[in-house]
Amino acid sequence: MSNDDTKKPTGDAQPPPKGAPTDTPAAKIGPEPSNPPAGPKMDTPPAAASSVTPPPKAAAPPGPPPKPAPKNPGFVTCTIDGKEVVVKPGTNMIEAAKTVGSEIPYYCYHPRLSIAANCRICLIEASNAPKMVPACQTPLAEGVVVKTTTPKVKEQQRSVMEFLLLNHPVDCSICDQAGECKLQDYYMKYDYRPSRLEGGKALKNKRKVLGPRVVLDQERCIMCTRCVRVMNEVAKEPQLGVFGRGSHERIDVFPGNELDSDYSMNTVDVCPVGALLSRDFRFKARAWFLSATPSICTGCAKGCNTYADWMSQDTYRIRPRENEEINKSWMCDQGRLMYKSFNLGRVLQARIGRATGQAAEAVPVVTRKEAAQAAAKALKPLVGSGKLAVLASPVSSNEELLAGLTFAKATLGISTVYVGGRPAGKSDHFLKTADKNPNRKGLEWIAKGLGLKVETFEALTTALDKGSVKALYAIGTEVPGDVAAFAQAASKLDVFVVQEKNESPVTAQATVLLPASIHVEDEGSFTQMDGITQRFRKAYPPKGDVIPGWKWAAELTREVGGEAPAWTSARDVWRELSGKVAEFAEFNWDKASPPDREKPGINPLPTGADGRPPGYREFGSPRVRGI
Repeated sequence: MSNDDTKKPTGDAQPPPKGAPTDTPAAKIGPEPSNPPAGPKMDTPPAAASSVTPPPKAAAPPGPPPKPAPKNPGFVTCTIDGKEVVVKPGTNMIEAAKTVGSEIPYYCYHPRLSIAANCRICLIEASNAPKMVPACQTPLAEGVVVKTTTPKVKEQQRSVMEFLLLNHPVDCSICDQAGECKLQDYYMKYDYRPSRLEGGKALKNKRKVLGPRVVLDQERCIMCTRCVRVMNEVAKEPQLGVFGRGSHERIDVFPGNELDSDYSMNTVDVCPVGALLSRDFRFKARAWFLSATPSICTGCAKGCNTYADWMSQDTYRIRPRENEEINKSWMCDQGRLMYKSFNLGRVLQARIGRATGQAAEAVPVVTRKEAAQAAAKALKPLVGSGKLAVLASPVSSNEELLAGLTFAKATLGISTVYVGGRPAGKSDHFLKTADKNPNRKGLEWIAKGLGLKVETFEALTTALDKGSVKALYAIGTEVPGDVAAFAQAASKLDVFVVQEKNESPVTAQATVLLPASIHVEDEGSFTQMDGITQRFRKAYPPKGDVIPGWKWAAELTREVGGEAPAWTSARDVWRELSGKVAEFAEFNWDKASPPDREKPGINPLPTGADGRPPGYREFGSPRVRGI
């Protein structure tokens, strides 16, 4: 047999064509089935595929330990100077330290402004930081231990004070801020060492007039930038900026501009040193000679809370008092300058007869009793007649209006009250309102409660022109129209009884003039535009023969022949008459009184800064220091 015969396949099988794969399974040799099964062909049986296991995953690297559960859920609990503190999340260390009586000094920080963290005197030690951290900028974390009195912290505070005082002029003896300056206070508390500076100090502009109401001493400035942030963030008028570098860095206005904002004097409030000063108050009085009394601004219907700073029987300045609901820590310049009307042009003595023409000097000045008798004698024949009208000013307090309008209705038989008041002015985006009267809402409520019909001032002028009103009893003479024109119309009245605080062309036409006290000379309340009734305190006794408006109403009631009320204070008026006004039902006159005196009588708060320098005004309640 040949070799070729041995290589031939047996049977009918034919050899595969040249180039065909030689690893074809034997089962596939032969004819293909007519209907091949659907689905992919599997080289491995299903049972074998399911038995394959994936390779194990690599273990995750170890991470930080889980944070401990908060001790007080929803709050942050930590320790400051060994005392446990529980505060809301996000509270910074300065505010948290206050809650346990620890004081962290600061200059640039203000709770109503953005955080600058540039003065660096508030650096403290915290357990979660390798270096000291600024307390103003650092929120508390759960379980952190904060230390504010360690030697390292004290040395840091001393070093910052020395740095700030390197170029600061020794102007304390002539500086208006003396007595309410944080540099003075902090020097005595944290530094109290002689200066190591050799050579002269950096010289800058000592009297840079920034605008009509503010002057800047650039040498005293410590570059806390509070004033810049106030104008940017509160007033929304970025009129101040930081110029220069290093020791020559300074606060100034942009070239060609001036600080003429209606909120410019807030920069004086927040300045912790004597750099920014009020041109109006400058060199007028020393802070330690002034006393401060909680009061309300009467410049418009907003009702900003204020302090009236006074000495003897004169008001020297008005500053904002914190009220989160109304004005927070701010007020406008117009309201600050209202104090001038408290001191100048006052009606201090009662008189009978018109003070006009050549006979003005001959108008007799009389006692209060004689004036009340003359007014009663003139008004009594007109009781119940349609010829007598009453004019009420929304500048008057609730107590004056309650007493005066009750007298007008119950004793004089008047059923209509004409509303006067100051003319409307400009409003803005922040605090100033177009209505320049502090108690319009209160007047409307009182008239409604007493059942009196309210008429406009224009209706009164029409009645005067027609001659239907021949006699007028005025509780305040502020008028929204032309003052000279109204004075001319009032000169034709047969009887014009006026109780007023300040002289004007209208008071000159009074047949009987009754001097009334301003709000800082008596206690009382105002109701501002949103219906919030607020108390104000008495600062000093009235001048001259001045008495409160409610007391004039009581004397007139007695002289006309009505039932004489037994009021001895504004509180008595409120307790007896406020029940007639439904809107006053929820107001507690006694509990709403702002803190003022610890003892009866004239015992005002010490110092002109309500016991605190300006930098401390962000605190909720005054911290009284001794004189």
